[in-house]
Amino acid sequence: MGSMLEGRVAIITGASRGIGKALALRLAEEGADIVVAAKSERSREKLPGNIYETAEAVRERGRRALACKVDVREETEIATMVEQAMAEFGRVDILINNAGALWWQSVLDTPAKRFDLVMGVNVRAAFLCSQYVLPHMQRQRWGHIINMAPAISTRANPGMVAYMISKMGMARLAIGIAEEHRADNIAANALWPVTPIETAAVINYGLGDRTVWRTPAIMCDAVMAILRQEPSRCTGRQLTDEEILGEAGVTDFDKYWCEGQPPEHPLYIDGRDGKSW
Repeated sequence: MGSMLEGRVAIITGASRGIGKALALRLAEEGADIVVAAKSERSREKLPGNIYETAEAVRERGRRALACKVDVREETEIATMVEQAMAEFGRVDILINNAGALWWQSVLDTPAKRFDLVMGVNVRAAFLCSQYVLPHMQRQRWGHIINMAPAISTRANPGMVAYMISKMGMARLAIGIAEEHRADNIAANALWPVTPIETAAVINYGLGDRTVWRTPAIMCDAVMAILRQEPSRCTGRQLTDEEILGEAGVTDFDKYWCEGQPPEHPLYIDGRDGKSW
């Protein structure tokens, strides 16, 4: 078992399933203790997994885990999560703002409650989680914050306007924190996959099929490529998984395809064909 993150503590939101759960297990394998933060306390047919299952899987990998039931729309629950993390582990080194809400409809088909949902779960939660962990990272003079968001752009993204407003906000948050805390040795970056990743969200929304999806392993490797660097050396960036892995020397991305081989017609969501998810 690796120990690259030995002694580090990571808070991962949305860690009951999908990319968040995969990250929790990977960071545990690299030596980190994990705060498993999510809303799900029970598994459902279309949303399998919960915080307790993820926490147990972390422990099976030899690391400590704290399962925190958190609705990231509630500031008091975020504050409690960070307090519990400090009481349990005494530090917070890594925050991955992975929890996300989807609403892919036109402006006319987006009621206020749906707009509030994507803004609350995506950008507001990332802002508040960052705000609560930053003082602890400042005292340590070491920290990594990663927001799961695409790079800022002026592409229109019709049918996803509210969602993309929230995601652009997450990217702005990352680059803003990076500058405000550069002298504290705290990094903040945005990270986004080039292709859809096989998760419950992608499956439930019918975004293609397994022939055009990659496994969560590519995002885990991309996150590790960031975390292996001293915060001051990799901060304020808006990265894709392929970009940061390419910098780390990865040239073969075929191993990440769910079907083990590149699709005949790949579905890219990094903007190259006008889409950003």
